[in-house]
Amino acid sequence: MKPIVKVCCISSEAEAAMAIGAGAAAIGLVGNMPSGPGVITDELIAAIARTVPANIATFLLTSETKPSDIVRHHTRVQTSTIQMVDALAEGQYKAIRKQLPGVQLVQVIHVIDEASVDEALSLASEVDALLLDSGNPRLAVKELGGTGRVHNWTLSRKIVEQSPVPVFLAGGLHAGNVKAAIEQVQPNGLDLCSGVRTNGQLDAKKLEAFFESVYGR
Repeated sequence: MKPIVKVCCISSEAEAAMAIGAGAAAIGLVGNMPSGPGVITDELIAAIARTVPANIATFLLTSETKPSDIVRHHTRVQTSTIQMVDALAEGQYKAIRKQLPGVQLVQVIHVIDEASVDEALSLASEVDALLLDSGNPRLAVKELGGTGRVHNWTLSRKIVEQSPVPVFLAGGLHAGNVKAAIEQVQPNGLDLCSGVRTNGQLDAKKLEAFFESVYGR
């Protein structure tokens, strides 16, 4: 079964429509971050999310780490999914689920070394999906996504093989490497930002080439 595609760093209603028209099953909307591309205001996230068809998932990327702050962030934007790009300070996923029972929770794991595999598998049962990216939260200014770098897919494959929940693969994906990524990692979903952009803007030709590489159409 082919993986679904999430196009991230959506910055306008027009970009959302372009991504969905190309075949995206989900879009990512980036809230306040310590670094990286695609950050937009909560007001714009909410406005874009309202325009998206019900069958398309809307992901809020939040860098908040306390459950109460994550819930407040979601309340402002009303997306269908919360993508937590950093580790939860208190690890209280149940507290988020209790207050937002209809919202999907996706935890980002920044794949750095074998410890990342252990981290992913220890958290998998707490969330609806994992997303494997190439940031580095250990830096003084945390990298929490949007790096455009490929990480060690061998480690990602280990996570996919053992995870009880679906796994998205992110990090430096583009039309030229996505077939290899699918073959090596076997993810349930793909997530990309810079690989379908030119000068920061969503590029229709790059989108078309990416979806052609994934689905062969």
